[in-house]
Amino acid sequence: MTASEATMARDPIPARQRAANTFIGLSAALWLASAASVPAGEIVPTSEVSVEVELLASGLDHPWAVEPLPDGSILVTERSGALRLVRDGVVSAPVSGLPEMAAAGQGGLLDVALANDFAASRTIFLSYSTRNDSGLGTAIARARLSEDGMALSDVTEIFRMNKFTGAGQHFGSRIAVAPDGTLFFSIGDRGESKRAQNFRDHAGAVLRIAADGSVPADNPFAPGSPNATSDVAAELWSKGHRNPQGLDIDPKTGELYSVEHGARGGDEVNRPQPGLNYGWPTISYGRHYSGAEIGVGTTAEGYEQPLHYWDPSIAPGGMAVYRGEMFPEWDGDLLVAALKFQLLVRLDLDEESGEVLSEERLLKGSYGRIRDVRVAPDGAVLMVTDEDNGSILRLTRAPGSGN
Repeated sequence: MTASEATMARDPIPARQRAANTFIGLSAALWLASAASVPAGEIVPTSEVSVEVELLASGLDHPWAVEPLPDGSILVTERSGALRLVRDGVVSAPVSGLPEMAAAGQGGLLDVALANDFAASRTIFLSYSTRNDSGLGTAIARARLSEDGMALSDVTEIFRMNKFTGAGQHFGSRIAVAPDGTLFFSIGDRGESKRAQNFRDHAGAVLRIAADGSVPADNPFAPGSPNATSDVAAELWSKGHRNPQGLDIDPKTGELYSVEHGARGGDEVNRPQPGLNYGWPTISYGRHYSGAEIGVGTTAEGYEQPLHYWDPSIAPGGMAVYRGEMFPEWDGDLLVAALKFQLLVRLDLDEESGEVLSEERLLKGSYGRIRDVRVAPDGAVLMVTDEDNGSILRLTRAPGSGN
């Protein structure tokens, strides 16, 4: 067990996080007040509770990520390169001051995440594709959001992947901010599968950096660690990922989860552990789009098995570990956005073993390609649909649904 694992296991919610509990409670109250003005939506039954699906905003250009703010407003990214603020159903003009990015292929402006001390610092993090003389690659920036939410300042690129190419796919990229303030984030294999097995390469990986872009001393390949060599990138946390577009940390247990696109089948949910290899493209539960087999099969020594996989593919997007008061039936479950079947997947996890007990598919075909999912401070579930006329949706507990 590494130092970081021991810390997460011993105290997944450290003192600085506990100190924010009052702030989080206030955030939930503000969210409930904001929700009161939303018109009633469609009631959808699920296996354990009925939910109400409300349209918060529409007219967005392929929204990629949604992030609730403490005051009840919402930040949303558009892959074409705009960050917008949504308040009381009104979509703002683009937020000014974004870093230089390149919206090409599957790339553009991707994820947005808040620093743990956002209430005081107004710090946010962005993931996006950008360009250099060699082509395109994924980058991470830190910035300060103005009090009115309409401008960024102190914008600093804190990470840029170490190999750019002309490929226009598999940029990743989700961000999960850990309780200690470090950033986990994902990058796909950039359409060149062998890169996922090259430990010098940032592609096909989950990575971890400090908020200033430095390498945490307890990273598995950090300088000075037993596994550090010149052949391994120090920012790596885990390798062998094809195109992970979902990443979240369970706020109760500190467990990190990821979800990634397979090829033809073989979408995976993983629990990325430091220094481990999750197999792509040596092992996979999918096939190439041609129908040919991938690698050596589904298992091989030295490669980790997924927690869960889909065949056929659901084309997963973002994911969230549900911890909230609104849906106690879903406590600790994984919510996974899906593009292919236009649905939200709920994976019921065993509280003790962490294994997947069952899968429920919600909203199938009803609202469009669901790209991201987040849990709001009041326990509601926020989603975005990746369409030309993309929307922000909110799931709340339907009236009369018990509890």
